[in-house]
Amino acid sequence: MGQRGVAWLLALPGLAVLGGVVGLPLLYALFLSLTGYSFLRPSYHWVGLARYQEAFRDPYFLHALGLTALYVAVTVGLTLVLALVLAVLLQQNLPWKGFHYFVVSLPMLIAPVGVGLIWKMILHPELGILSYLFGKVDFFGDARYALFSLALVDVWQQVSFAALVLLAGLRSLPKEPLEAAYVDGATPWQAFLRVTLPLLRPVLVVLLILQTLAEVRTYDLVYVLTRGGPGSATDLVSYYIYRKAFLGLDLSGASAMGYLLLLLTLALVAAYYRLLTRG
Repeated sequence: MGQRGVAWLLALPGLAVLGGVVGLPLLYALFLSLTGYSFLRPSYHWVGLARYQEAFRDPYFLHALGLTALYVAVTVGLTLVLALVLAVLLQQNLPWKGFHYFVVSLPMLIAPVGVGLIWKMILHPELGILSYLFGKVDFFGDARYALFSLALVDVWQQVSFAALVLLAGLRSLPKEPLEAAYVDGATPWQAFLRVTLPLLRPVLVVLLILQTLAEVRTYDLVYVLTRGGPGSATDLVSYYIYRKAFLGLDLSGASAMGYLLLLLTLALVAAYYRLLTRG
């Protein structure tokens, strides 16, 4: 047995577990999406692509998709910008650098449900400290603020991981191009824009993929903070699919929507991959 055979043999247990935990549920969900199965009518009668057609005609699902697209754009954009600023600051010779690392890493160590409960109290319209400072604002109960408030809580947690990844990327960059730029008379800002950012592009694109995947699947913060409300102002697609399956009892319809979301996410990842490998 050659090295390739030994490698596959060693990987086989992990692949078997991955196939059982991920592969089988995906195949079962695909099968359900092609049937009319529901908890009220538990029969696997074949309907083909009818549930996918129903999903495209469902105005609430389309609303959830549009809302999720806006949410992903806001959260991923803010996360990357703030993470890049934090990474650049942490790369400097700051005093008490270990303390700064601890503070930046702290949100990442808290479970999303814990983050939701913490911010639910901070932003409480009667008891929250921010409502005390800025007046009695119902951050999660007012449709004008709910989605943006949810996005800010999400960014607060996600920016830790992104900043540490970008910091590692900055520290791995070669120094010679920056030194050459300074010799040619470039200012620090010009060197950052024209040398550091292009060299950091692979790290940024990989982080963009990871953050997009994380934000598309946002469910726990919605469940803890808003339950999709007020009305449908924060009814992101993951939470809508959950409601479709376990409150509407329509398992096949929810499976079809889940697969549509999976295909859209794969299309985004493919676009990011082309961006990474372009040129």
